[in-house]
Amino acid sequence: MEPFYYSCSFCFLLALVVHVVLRARATKQQPRRRLPPGPWQLPIIGSLHHLLHGLPHRAMRDLSLRHGPLMLLRVCERVVVVVSSADAAREIYKCHDAALSERPGSPGIDELYRDGQGIIFAPYGDHWRLLRRIVMTDLLSPRRVESFRRIREEEASRLVSSVRAATGGGGGVGVVVNVDQLLGKFMADSAVRAIFGDMLPDRAAFLRMIKRGTELSSLFDLRDLFPSSRLTALLASCSGGKAERHRQDMFRLMDDILKQHDERKATGDGDDNDKQDMVDVLLRIQSEGNVRVSLTHGVIRTFLADVLGAALETSTTTLLWVMADLMANPKVMQKVQSEVHRVFTGHATVHEAALGNLYYLKAVIKETLRLHPPAPFFPRVCLEEGFSIQGYDIPKGTIVLTNVWAISRDPKHWVEPNKYMPERFQGDCAADFRGADFEFTPFGVGRRICPGMNFSHANIEIALATLLFHFDWELPPGVNPEEVDMTELLGVTMKRKTELLLCPIPRVSL
Repeated sequence: MEPFYYSCSFCFLLALVVHVVLRARATKQQPRRRLPPGPWQLPIIGSLHHLLHGLPHRAMRDLSLRHGPLMLLRVCERVVVVVSSADAAREIYKCHDAALSERPGSPGIDELYRDGQGIIFAPYGDHWRLLRRIVMTDLLSPRRVESFRRIREEEASRLVSSVRAATGGGGGVGVVVNVDQLLGKFMADSAVRAIFGDMLPDRAAFLRMIKRGTELSSLFDLRDLFPSSRLTALLASCSGGKAERHRQDMFRLMDDILKQHDERKATGDGDDNDKQDMVDVLLRIQSEGNVRVSLTHGVIRTFLADVLGAALETSTTTLLWVMADLMANPKVMQKVQSEVHRVFTGHATVHEAALGNLYYLKAVIKETLRLHPPAPFFPRVCLEEGFSIQGYDIPKGTIVLTNVWAISRDPKHWVEPNKYMPERFQGDCAADFRGADFEFTPFGVGRRICPGMNFSHANIEIALATLLFHFDWELPPGVNPEEVDMTELLGVTMKRKTELLLCPIPRVSL
């Protein structure tokens, strides 16, 4: 019995020694990673406590001033590298764009989009590339955006009527209107008509559902911080299935819209390519069957919800920030309004053909996008192993978070970065937002740059020019320009915390 005991003991010890030696050799052969610096961490939550004292983009900017333009955060189970300089962003997206072409996944998003993947959250691959190509060449190409000019001009005229109606018909000093509501309606009606045409029976209910979906996609979800935890998954399953109910209600409405378009197509109506809305275009592509990936009704429904939700959030948020910035800077307001009236002298309304002559107005919009980018940062997932940035290793699976808000206020690239100064965007050297100037990327960069920026920008330009042409604007009685509330509220986009209340004074009649 003793020889057997000693033999077993010897085998166990030998196996243990071999295991230790092999593990040590593997560790020795694997070079140690040089990760970016970062703040001190706590057990379980990691660096999360550093982000709880204010808005995340501001907290990250403050941390980066101490730890550098590439900073490592461990947010619970997630490893995050924060990029806070244009130079680092340029190196990343010039050299490694393909490796960072996917957004972080989320169980909540997966539940909302179970029947099809839209363009915003689809993983990088053939499906996403197909949708991207459809957007760029069929839905939101320059020619297609131009074809929606009539819709924009009609909705701009209705915006003037809505402002007049909100003042009781005449307007005057002291009559306060809710600009959030007025601009929200303009953007919603413009986007809905371009995407769905005039065949939306209950537009108000549909827009409420889109807003609800946007809110659900931005809700805090513990599963995003602890993806391996069974407890967080259990808690989420007991939360009531809000995403599932919303998805079913939303897609039921979408199915009705698709059915109406199919019926109209069967009668031969709506075959004029230049007059087709986005639903018509998608159904045409589906029927042609020339795409490599199946464009199912589920994909189309999710795709349309993505496009509409993004258009509403980005355009409305930006336009409200522009108006708030102008009210807080009366000299800029006077200058841009003078330009609008000079360009449209002799005209009864604003028309798009002359918008290209509003150079200062374009600079005003850019300056607002610099100070208040629609999304203060854009997240990507590192899909590859083994590349480094500025001497630091970026492990596979890391979330790379580019702090657009911090970069656009970097004194290295901007004189008086916190001052509202549209003149900085005038002249031949002015930065553009289409992804080539890394110090100014309000719509993102690389493969995942926002494909709808031309569509949104066209709506913003005509709405702003219309408001400044037809009305003078004053703050409510007792409020001074320096008292305009510029507090931010972070959701899907970086909104204003308070509603914008202003007094319009009619200037030009329709």
